[in-house]
Amino acid sequence: MTTVRPILEDDLQAYVDDELDAGRRAEVEAYLADRPDVARRVAELAAQRADLREAFGPIAEEPVPAELGIARLVADRRKVSAFPRWGSMAAAVAMLIVGAGAGWYGRGQFEPRRPVGVAALAQEASASFVTYASDHSRPVELKAGDSDGLLRWISNRLKRPVTLPDLSASGYRFMGGRVVPTPHGPAAMLMYDDDRGSRLVMLMRPMQERFVPMSDQSADGVSGFAWAQDSMGYSLTGDIAPSVLHPIANEARRQAEKI
Repeated sequence: MTTVRPILEDDLQAYVDDELDAGRRAEVEAYLADRPDVARRVAELAAQRADLREAFGPIAEEPVPAELGIARLVADRRKVSAFPRWGSMAAAVAMLIVGAGAGWYGRGQFEPRRPVGVAALAQEASASFVTYASDHSRPVELKAGDSDGLLRWISNRLKRPVTLPDLSASGYRFMGGRVVPTPHGPAAMLMYDDDRGSRLVMLMRPMQERFVPMSDQSADGVSGFAWAQDSMGYSLTGDIAPSVLHPIANEARRQAEKI
């Protein structure tokens, strides 16, 4: 008889760090699917990890400027020091290194933080919704009648095979779509509407994160839910209540899992 190992905190952290093998990852994902509160906490950890990677990744790869090198700092300190006591010099150099290093690696940290991960995707989806959902002349580039051509276009631009979620069971029919630019590369925008003038926008694009549980990203009067699976991010946005949009987003996610 196969014994299922319990999911521990170490497993959740290894899941966020993408250090689990395929079998254990599947067990953790099944565990999270039944525990929304834990899934939200894991999503927050994944977002924090992405924040740190984006904030410090490029900086960590930069060479330390010559003026901040230990040899240069020691030489400068010798020129101005009037106290040839080695203990005092070592302490002063250490303080200089810590202060200068903190200033160098912390530069830009007081600038407004830009959203990353699914939060960034949700913001992009909201912007697309505001821009195109109210357009009654040309909200989409290719209409539903040319869905095959739209799929080829999107798959080619995203370099990933995509499918069109069928939301008709939720009362929304597919209108068409277009490719829109984002700060993270091209994204596919799909639009749906019902018989009462309500429209939904789904935005999808490749992401670094392999899996991020669905989370509520509603803001500024626009409802939205975003998630990532198999390194593809999805965000469904609309001007309906989050409680109404949530089950529709779950259906779109269920269909995307079958790709």
